[in-house]
Amino acid sequence: MNKNPSKKYVLKDGSEITIRAMARNDGSALHEFFKHIPEEDRLFLKHDVVDKKIIEQWAKDLDYNRVLPLLAIDSGDHIIGDATLHTTDYGWSRHLGEIRLVVGRAYRGRGVGFALSKEIFINALERGLLKITAQMAADQKGAIKVFENLGFTREAVLKNQIIDLKGQTHDLIIMTNDVSEAVKAMERYEAENLVKTTE
Repeated sequence: MNKNPSKKYVLKDGSEITIRAMARNDGSALHEFFKHIPEEDRLFLKHDVVDKKIIEQWAKDLDYNRVLPLLAIDSGDHIIGDATLHTTDYGWSRHLGEIRLVVGRAYRGRGVGFALSKEIFINALERGLLKITAQMAADQKGAIKVFENLGFTREAVLKNQIIDLKGQTHDLIIMTNDVSEAVKAMERYEAENLVKTTE
């Protein structure tokens, strides 16, 4: 597996971004990114990402074989998106991975989420994973639409499975996508919408 992917994408609007693996010295910059994510977008994240200690712990405990964190960096060297691939190397779910994705509001709809997702899927393919799952609250209509556009389909709805930062419960949507088919579909989409160059 390529443990340190670094690729450049030219988005639909002509701006260039770099997708690369998170490094241990990225903790402060990643915390700064999450601080600017609106509260309504952070309600359903699995961690309190505005707590700097949590982000510093992520940076300290980097283990690409367990969690692969990829960052999208703009031309000004600012983090504008974060995606992670979560896996296990044992048990009956060792063929599965889970993707988590956050993109800054100013960059949504421009291809950043697509670029991050594609690199996650390429790494999943290299690991031999067969399927990727994504979990989100039923209220997250925008996120659901993004994953549907990436080829994910709904597998299950679990009632009142999520409790948000304000203590309200929500239904959990589980979506899945086959890795090999997703990579092919993304390459077709990319040919029509994005230009990629490799570092």
